[in-house]
Amino acid sequence: MRLTIEQLQSIMNSTEGEHFEFKEAKTKFHFEKLLKYCAALANEGGGEMVLGVTDKRPRHVVGTQVFSQPERTRSGLIEKLRLNINFDEVQHQNGRVLIFHVPSRPVGMPIKAEGVYWERKADSLVPMSENRLREIFSEAGHDFSAQICSGATIADLIPAAIEDFRNRWLIKSNNPGLSTLSHEQLLSDAEAVVDGYLTYAALILFGTKQALGKCLAQSEVVFEYRSSDASGPAQHREEFREGFFSYYEKLWKLINLRNDIQHFQSGLFLLDIPTFSERPVREAVLNAVSHRDYQLGGSIFIRQYPRKLVFENPGGFPVGINLDNILDRQSPRNRRIADIFAKCGLVERSGQGMNLMFERSIQESKAIPDFSGTDQYQVILKIAFNLDYRH
Repeated sequence: MRLTIEQLQSIMNSTEGEHFEFKEAKTKFHFEKLLKYCAALANEGGGEMVLGVTDKRPRHVVGTQVFSQPERTRSGLIEKLRLNINFDEVQHQNGRVLIFHVPSRPVGMPIKAEGVYWERKADSLVPMSENRLREIFSEAGHDFSAQICSGATIADLIPAAIEDFRNRWLIKSNNPGLSTLSHEQLLSDAEAVVDGYLTYAALILFGTKQALGKCLAQSEVVFEYRSSDASGPAQHREEFREGFFSYYEKLWKLINLRNDIQHFQSGLFLLDIPTFSERPVREAVLNAVSHRDYQLGGSIFIRQYPRKLVFENPGGFPVGINLDNILDRQSPRNRRIADIFAKCGLVERSGQGMNLMFERSIQESKAIPDFSGTDQYQVILKIAFNLDYRH
């Protein structure tokens, strides 16, 4: 591509940090530094590396003499970064401007330069954080729950939890043949066991407390009841570090224990509505278990207050999901877990849970689910009786 003076001026008016990097580089700029900046731009979605322009606005051209053979420089960048980088030279009245066009990194693949994955922070280059690297690697569709948990065996699972799953799958599938299968064959058919080895999904859904403590201690749901927002110990706290199918009914009973009935006027009729309707609460729990990031160390927290429930889930939204498309797009972080939930009828189909929560809230004239406070490290979901109790 060949840039015009007008296009150069448009680039100079852009905000540095939003896919642009400006350096004066009048007479000196090392190739290694250029390499690192190009890697950082690629890791941030691609952009333009502009040499010969001041970095403070209002920017002006100062001209650059570096990289007098840009074709050779481009070849070196491509060889080191494996990216199709192009360049433009613009002959401005104040001097030569050299622009390298850096494409975005491939999905799931951060770019390394000089042995380090770089990103920009303020006016500096810094190594990418472990959390950010983990997010990028997860883009490729890696399903942690389908991964084999070495060292775990069928003896590390709770038989009663497996039977609960069997009974639900029997009802959902109307397949009487499931009733005669051994536990190992049943879980193999559900793809919780692969080639005789347990997946992390099997451990998360059916594992004993001892097995989870040894292999995946962060697979824990912590329930707290608090009578107010005041800090201090909870009035009631229970920790569930065992297979999901062994405690999910008890978890709902704990919530329902303090689930007051509210009265709603509809025309001439006075309707009784629970503060927390069962189906949306169960969907919120299922979403937390199937979408959390099990490679992060935190636990799932469910905090109940008199008029609101707050779910805190380790890991931000899955890649491609945000507040604008959360009702339309599906991207289960742990597909193997989500598929097992679907097999036994705990969820109708992938992606329906969030729609159901919103629809039920509207039908019952309650506040819609609130995700304020969500960031790249955790999802926070608030289910409240009305707007006054969301915060």
